[in-house]
Amino acid sequence: MILNDLFKKYKSFIAYAFFGACTTLVNLITYKIFYFVLKTPNIPSTIIAWLLAVLFAFITNKLWVFNSKSWVASVVFPELTKFFICRIATGILDVLIMWLAVDKMKWNAMLWKLVSNIIVIILNYIASKILIFKNKDTTENKNEKQILN
Repeated sequence: MILNDLFKKYKSFIAYAFFGACTTLVNLITYKIFYFVLKTPNIPSTIIAWLLAVLFAFITNKLWVFNSKSWVASVVFPELTKFFICRIATGILDVLIMWLAVDKMKWNAMLWKLVSNIIVIILNYIASKILIFKNKDTTENKNEKQILN
């Protein structure tokens, strides 16, 4: 009973953590394929990995994290626009971290890709809660607001 109550209270955070991990895998695997297998330079590999991860993240966040099930243009377009704007900002941060750590400092590419992804995931969650899906006033969100207050 207690576990079920905790799960209900933190469902969006648990879902975000799970899909954040999946998004990180999409990003890391894509980066590894392009950078190490296809020998694509670091920055294009980072951008391609970011783009595929953002598309994956939008769909999973929309449907399963923030329960925005509508595909009506008047709902999807503002969500998608805000989502991509925030992701572009964190994508630029990802590119800057990778450029500095890998290209300039010659540090381990995969380690820094993971570190960069952790930073980006935290910032993206904050942006999603505050800016993108903020108008979703579900019972779950009300529970989370009560906990935070």
